[in-house]
Amino acid sequence: MDILQAIIIGLVQGLTEFLPVSSSAHLIFAQQALGVADVGLTFDVLLHVGTLVAVFAYFYNDIINMINGFLLSLIDLKEGKFISEIKKDPYKKLAWLTILATIPVGVVGVLFNDLVEEMFTGLTIPAFLLLVTGCLLYISQRMNSGRINVQNMSTKEALIMGCGQAIAVLPGLSRSGTTIAAGLFAGLDKEFAAKFSFILSIPAILGAAIFQLKDLSGGSVEIGACIAGFIVAAVSGYLAISVLLKIVREKRLDIFAYYCWIVGLIVLVGSLIL
Repeated sequence: MDILQAIIIGLVQGLTEFLPVSSSAHLIFAQQALGVADVGLTFDVLLHVGTLVAVFAYFYNDIINMINGFLLSLIDLKEGKFISEIKKDPYKKLAWLTILATIPVGVVGVLFNDLVEEMFTGLTIPAFLLLVTGCLLYISQRMNSGRINVQNMSTKEALIMGCGQAIAVLPGLSRSGTTIAAGLFAGLDKEFAAKFSFILSIPAILGAAIFQLKDLSGGSVEIGACIAGFIVAAVSGYLAISVLLKIVREKRLDIFAYYCWIVGLIVLVGSLIL
């Protein structure tokens, strides 16, 4: 892989990790189109770390407050004031809801990793599930915005979004699209559903990167290409978060539904014919 190919794949990773169009499907499409299917786990991990940097940069203050809230809640737990203090501090609550909502994807990743990886070898399944992503986005946009935010969010809504994230490990199902749609179905405020979806991506992406470390290999990617891909993934990921939050506020997710249907249909038909 040369630097230009690394930049293209980094751009695809950064944009599609957060825009609701499925990063896994687009990475499969892009790598096969560029003829670089075997990029090695080192490059793959670096791309994920790049998108992780994007989330940290965009939600820096929220994340720091959540970490502080989590640490303080451990003291509250020791002093027997855990529940009462959680209700008072939204960042303490958000930290624990994030942990709770991450459990489903962790379970799926550990128990079904090999089965999921087999689905990444072809184009048919990602293309079909991209059509499903489009349907989820289209239906969710026809629902009235709920009123649930961090103040009145319960474990029920957190687990619903967590299960949405767990299902989205399948190639073609957008992680952000599925979790946001799950949040809207559960009655969350649209902007908060998007924000919680992004925050929820942090342990998911970090966990996936750590899980891959045991099989780390260099592949055929040189250091310069790795650095270029990492930087592009981080910058484009940051821009994608900003764009999607604006689109959610303006209630215009339909454009991504149409996009998913068009791309999914083209790839699905092409994979069946060729």
